Amino acid sequence: MSALLIFDEEGRLLEKVEDPQEIAERLSDINVLFERWEPSAPLNEDAGEEEVLDAFRDQINRLMIRFGFQSCDVVALTPDNPKKEELRNKFLDEHTHSDFEVRYFVYGDGVFYLHPNDKVYVVHCEGGDLISVPPNTPHWFDMGESPNFKCIRLFTTPEGWVANYTGSDIAKKFPKYEGIVSLD
Repeated sequence: MSALLIFDEEGRLLEKVEDPQEIAERLSDINVLFERWEPSAPLNEDAGEEEVLDAFRDQINRLMIRFGFQSCDVVALTPDNPKKEELRNKFLDEHTHSDFEVRYFVYGDGVFYLHPNDKVYVVHCEGGDLISVPPNTPHWFDMGESPNFKCIRLFTTPEGWVANYTGSDIAKKFPKYEGIVSLD
């Protein structure tokens, strides 16, 4: 189940929200877009990039026009990936981007940790969830020890995903993926 957990900066849980509409409203207060999408046709987990993009063409086009995205792709990660630990560690420290970080979870899940102010907004995203983190928003991401997801990504810049690490150790104060999922 999708969930929003709001913590103070010391890692104390202040609030838990599970209703998708309320999650969207709470995240809009910090300029983060959260939506639930449905494909135009049923998709299997083994659907290829073009089939996935075609199934969400209307939603993708709407966001491309609204935010000026120039490209999109599909990325998938499975538990048997030999680089899964290396990839997980790449995202675990707080960082920002000069571009949006947009992910639509076709299937699977992941946890975004957003730190735009004196709180940390932890969003457990699952299949059907779209999250768009604005440029320069401090955040980190955890896919868990056995990642299993497929996501659509949208970009405004040709470079795509480029992290600017903040040097903060705040991520160490919060439960990783497994701990967050157990709170749901």
